[in-house]
Amino acid sequence: MRISARADYAVRAVLELAVRHDGDPVKAETIAAAQDIPHKFLEGILGDLRRGGIVDSRRGGGGGYLLARDARAITVADVIRAVDGPIVSVRGERPTDLTYTGSAQPLLPVWIALRANVRRILEGVTIADIATDALPDPVRLLAADPAAWENP
Repeated sequence: MRISARADYAVRAVLELAVRHDGDPVKAETIAAAQDIPHKFLEGILGDLRRGGIVDSRRGGGGGYLLARDARAITVADVIRAVDGPIVSVRGERPTDLTYTGSAQPLLPVWIALRANVRRILEGVTIADIATDALPDPVRLLAADPAAWENP
């Protein structure tokens, strides 16, 4: 599974808004500079996040972006879905929409299991968890395994 640059930048932008939770809108330029994200690319991402109900925008001199809801109510999965669509797809289709025949028939449960595990992690971690460095224990345990950091 690959995490797109768009998804990575989106999560980082939302985190930036979460740590700047003083209630004042944050300008896209500020987010872009803080996270080293190309400004024009970020503008498109913020538009998707706004349409996805993750951020709100305010116009004017004091305008910018804010979280649309509490960071404890926004999961990493929510952010990724807002900018990239379904979390796990095979050839652009959801695994549940696929059918295989013959020797490939047992492959479908592999894709479904992959999807379930990825969702379990991404839906179980909120933006607040990351912003406060309070990751859930299952995530910490998985990340603490030295093999998780190795590329076979």
